[in-house]
Amino acid sequence: MAFLGVEQSLNGRRWIGPDIEAERAADALAQDLALPRALCQVLARRGVNLGEAEAFLAPTLRDLLPDPRLMKDMEKAAARFRQAVERRERIAVFADYDVDGGASAALLLAWLRETGRDATLYVPDRIDEGYGPNETAMRDLAARHDLIVCVDCGTLSHDAIAAAEGADVIVLDHHMGGETLPPALAVVNPNRQDESGELGYFCAAGVVFLMLVELRRQMRETGTGTGPDLMGLLDLVALATVADVAPLIGANRALVRQGLVVMARRERPGLVALADIARMDTAPNTHHLGFLLGPRVNAGGRIGQADLGAQLLATQSREQAIALAEKLDTLNSDRREIEAAVRAAALEQAETRGLDAPLVWAAGEGWHPGVVGIVAARLKEATNRPAIVIGFDGAIGKGSGRSVAGVDLGAAIQRLAGEGLLLKGGGHRMAAGLTVTRDDLEPAMARLAELLARQGAGMSGPRDLHLDGALMPGAADVALIEQIERAGPYGAAAPAPRFALPDMIVRHARRIGENHLKLSLGDGMGASLDAIAFGAFDGPVGMALSDHGGARFHLAGRLEINTWRGRHRVQLRLDDAAPANAG
Repeated sequence: MAFLGVEQSLNGRRWIGPDIEAERAADALAQDLALPRALCQVLARRGVNLGEAEAFLAPTLRDLLPDPRLMKDMEKAAARFRQAVERRERIAVFADYDVDGGASAALLLAWLRETGRDATLYVPDRIDEGYGPNETAMRDLAARHDLIVCVDCGTLSHDAIAAAEGADVIVLDHHMGGETLPPALAVVNPNRQDESGELGYFCAAGVVFLMLVELRRQMRETGTGTGPDLMGLLDLVALATVADVAPLIGANRALVRQGLVVMARRERPGLVALADIARMDTAPNTHHLGFLLGPRVNAGGRIGQADLGAQLLATQSREQAIALAEKLDTLNSDRREIEAAVRAAALEQAETRGLDAPLVWAAGEGWHPGVVGIVAARLKEATNRPAIVIGFDGAIGKGSGRSVAGVDLGAAIQRLAGEGLLLKGGGHRMAAGLTVTRDDLEPAMARLAELLARQGAGMSGPRDLHLDGALMPGAADVALIEQIERAGPYGAAAPAPRFALPDMIVRHARRIGENHLKLSLGDGMGASLDAIAFGAFDGPVGMALSDHGGARFHLAGRLEINTWRGRHRVQLRLDDAAPANAG
């Protein structure tokens, strides 16, 4: 039965509430722990039982960080890196051009700088070189360095790593591995085929951080000190984890929570400059990392100079940080314009093909390879299905995909490459890249849809809105929201809690900007609440609520704390609405 009887909301969505087992679990938690029921509903949805609740609400690295040596080749990688540092060897860091790659590189560069060492940073150009190590770059780096560390890439780069003659190569990665490993000295990757997969939720920056933890242990064991403070590097790990859509489970919860604390201290010039230019005026949270900072760091790799993001995150210079942040902000604005054009064309094509299949995909001539991943993410969000978007340049298309919870896109893409339907492809559970010929496009997408359907893609309703429960505005105060935030951080695999406010009156409605709506709500019993509906006028919600004629509505969204001139007030970030007589 639909929650509050909403079978079809104004946005065409069916509302799904907690089942009876979750409600009983929430009641038990509330009774035994004396916690607000709304918080207990969130815990119950996450499957947290009574014995786990206390530790879950206060995640610590001491309790959750795994032993780095659980990953194969970790001791070998850390020992070789330590040797290079102690012998003052020439080190190069080869990084991917996205946030995870840039943050991973910055972690190593910052650690080395604290020890009085430096390293060469190399980030390949997305257009000219593509993803990952290539033979020319690796050969050139090997001629001038003793050790090359590939971060967020390298697991499938057999030929490129073989070309690095005369230098040792370490791979610190998280992308799905193949049947064989490249000829590197060490390949540290929780998603190697001979790993258990237990730590497969880490992004590359998390793997790099664990290598530094192991390095610290080896230095302590050999009596060569302990190295730089690692806790101060967690702002970079948090940014990469959220921006790379790594699941916020296990140790990632503690890494991100502690990383946000470090970031709030505003000690890293690059992140300070980026936060200022993005007009962040409150303490950082996962939304800021994923939607304000991450896209700007990514902008250089997407449509500009590939290494700008890594340079920004690694710099110690305030002046250089400001200049780089301004350049990335401009590139991000340009990226949005390019993205909007590709998104409109891709959505039209995907709608014509049908949005209820296990896979939603679109391909077009000249679509910029730097934005196809973002557009794929938009298609995935709109349809609740894995999505692929491909830009062709002649006979060859380069594409990117995004997946939904429970569907391993990276493994399916890699299988497709193994079957010869793709020129190359790989990735991880939630994101993947591919290269395909125009002739193989249709059969490749058909085969991919088949593989994803076997994993359950397309089984859930494309427009279902899952809610944690119902809440009256009188109960929604700042203290409650702060309590609910204790169950965070929220993001991939840990969606932010959303509640329904039933039978609400729209007291005031005001259009702001081009298509947003600001609301003042009441429950008819004296309690009131402010709300904001971003993009409301892109669909039917804006007109229905602004021209309500006195009608009452069930409203659904996320409760948050809005800070304005030092004042803190609860605000509903509105996702959906339905006439109150719908049930």
